[in-house]
Amino acid sequence: MSLKEIPQNSDTAAHHDGADFHDEDRAYLEKRTLRKGSAGWLLLAGLGISYVISGDYAGWNNGLAEGGFGGLLIAAVVIAGMYLAMVLGMAELSSALPAAGGGYTFARRALGPWGGFATGTAILIEYSIAPAAIATFIGGYVESLNLFGITDGWWVYLAVYALFIGIHLTGAGEALKAMFVITAIALVGLVVFAISAIGLFDSGNLTDIAPTDAVGASEFLPFGLFGIWAAVPFAIWFFLAVEGVPLAAEEAREPEKNVPRGIIISMLVLLVTGATVLFLATGALGAEALSTSGNPLVEALGDGTAAKVVNYIGLAGLVASFFSIMYAYSRQTFALSRAGYLPKNLSITNSRKAPTLALIVPGAIGFVLSLTGEGAMLLNMAVFGAAVSYVLMMVSHIVLRRREPGMHRPYRTPGGIVTTSFALVVAAVAVVATFLVDPVAALWTLGAFAAFMAYFGLYSRHHLVANSPDEEFAALAAAEDELE
Repeated sequence: MSLKEIPQNSDTAAHHDGADFHDEDRAYLEKRTLRKGSAGWLLLAGLGISYVISGDYAGWNNGLAEGGFGGLLIAAVVIAGMYLAMVLGMAELSSALPAAGGGYTFARRALGPWGGFATGTAILIEYSIAPAAIATFIGGYVESLNLFGITDGWWVYLAVYALFIGIHLTGAGEALKAMFVITAIALVGLVVFAISAIGLFDSGNLTDIAPTDAVGASEFLPFGLFGIWAAVPFAIWFFLAVEGVPLAAEEAREPEKNVPRGIIISMLVLLVTGATVLFLATGALGAEALSTSGNPLVEALGDGTAAKVVNYIGLAGLVASFFSIMYAYSRQTFALSRAGYLPKNLSITNSRKAPTLALIVPGAIGFVLSLTGEGAMLLNMAVFGAAVSYVLMMVSHIVLRRREPGMHRPYRTPGGIVTTSFALVVAAVAVVATFLVDPVAALWTLGAFAAFMAYFGLYSRHHLVANSPDEEFAALAAAEDELE
């Protein structure tokens, strides 16, 4: 239903699927629209890469302390397979259900209001917390580079949040173009690193961690078989947040074609960059030294000119991910708010069609979290939220393939539910693995997730907007079932 077809005043009410729905009038939705056609497949691919690229510069290397090179390598291969399978599944879902809700939209149609909100909440937790973690890393970078004479990181956190929220408020087209430029610079930094690290590579450095007495321990797996499992959350950092591309569906040109193309291309690029830094950085510096590094690519190159160039460009990589994930949390907040799952004022857009409070409120929460300075813990919290959402999104793909085989799918996942079932199993393992690495972070995140679900159960499920775009996808499915 277009805005023109919506009556000026709507008050239709209904109860089904354990929730209460009502229609809002045209004015409600007119205040909550995004700018159409702002991004083609190239900007969408850049968005997918920018979500993740900071993970190539730092964070993944801590997995060497959990599993050694062999453990992290095996974990990375399995996780790469999971993400590729998941991306292929999401490409299908985004082509069939192109809306700003992304994973929430998919799960809403497959699993009902409770499953939709649970998925949207897990995604929102991931995208709200990840920028807070990245902000602490940006602060550390700025201090280490002695930029502007800044020695206190919290000033940097405040500056990056204020600056990039401001850019996002100018509109999606402008924000995505700025993000694309920053991401291109970060990719150049990885190319400089790779060229420089090849000459320093020594295969003996890959296995320089002494084997422990763990079960299955060897030079290749110094921490044994258990180390593979423990390295899983760090392997996720190579790809964390690439699944956010479908959140741009309402602002994309021909989303049924360009969103699948953008997310698949970005995933293929990230496979190459992840493998490059894992092998070359570890081979240049050594697994043991790299396992505790806060700036692994720079330390792997030593003190030369290339190291300085990569050090400065590494800041661009962190900024790219911070900037783009901010876009993701705003669109997830926007979609949940527009449909009534979260307070409805959060979805009001400005004259540039940017969701003002959906950018500012999660940003303010993220800034407060960044003040803890616990970047590693915050990232582990983000990983937990991500892994939960992956489980729910893959279940959604399987359910919709089974229940709605005739759904219009401009793109179909190779392998069908076999592909997404593999991603589902690995994602479930990843959820458990987060408790192994940082049980405190996992429990805090689980508590936040439970609080959101309590809010839905006690309040927002009684105030859902039936004629919001994401809910209309679900209503269409119900109508088709009735006709059948």
